[in-house]
Amino acid sequence: MQQFVKKMNAESRKVEQVLPYGEESSEKKEQLRAMFDRIAPVYDRANHLFSFQIDKSWRRAAIRSLGKLKPRQILDVATGTGDFAIEAAAKLGDAKVTGIDISEGMMDLAREKAKKRRLEGQLEFINAEVENLPFPDNTFDAVTVGFGVRNFASLAQGLREIHRVLKSGGHVLILELSKPKNPLISAFYNLYFRKFVPWCGSLISKDSEAYSYLNRSVEAFPEREAFIGMMKEAGFNHTQWKSLTFGICMRYSGQK
Repeated sequence: MQQFVKKMNAESRKVEQVLPYGEESSEKKEQLRAMFDRIAPVYDRANHLFSFQIDKSWRRAAIRSLGKLKPRQILDVATGTGDFAIEAAAKLGDAKVTGIDISEGMMDLAREKAKKRRLEGQLEFINAEVENLPFPDNTFDAVTVGFGVRNFASLAQGLREIHRVLKSGGHVLILELSKPKNPLISAFYNLYFRKFVPWCGSLISKDSEAYSYLNRSVEAFPEREAFIGMMKEAGFNHTQWKSLTFGICMRYSGQK
């Protein structure tokens, strides 16, 4: 068991030590806040472009699976511009959705999008860190994280906090980019994400490091069984992962 914990800690440190702006003196969360505030105006356009719009189908499928559980109170961690939270509010009837993020620039866009879709009554966006969630124990029926778990300053603490604020029997559902295992797909994926995405992202966002960070953080993330091990260590049961679109995305789930 001790050896397992050491391995998990080593795996989490790999992605926690990946910084958007290299060896700057500021902490990871401060660098991320600055980065996301800076690229917020082009974030949605770039993401949908680079994923060929497939990211929308990943979210929709995740929300359909969540809908079967009929959650009434949902927390969306690392909500960004609110795509996951807004889609959940729109598709899950009278569910109340709270989105948290460290970037006000991103959440300003989320609030605008919620207003346009007339969902303000179901949605709330709060500036908060996952490592120190401002909610009592046993608050939410479900917690979602869409492509943001590799940005946690501490994976272990973030997962523990998610577990804490879930009600007994509540579910966590996480989407995260991953590295495909098929050699042919992996070769294309590596060329695309290591070369094209950073180059094109720097043109769109005027931030040469932001989309280089995307690739570096995905490569460092402890995926599949390694991440499931971290979820179990945080207290989650009935954990599982599912590969989506040739392994380019993973869907992780667990229950408190």
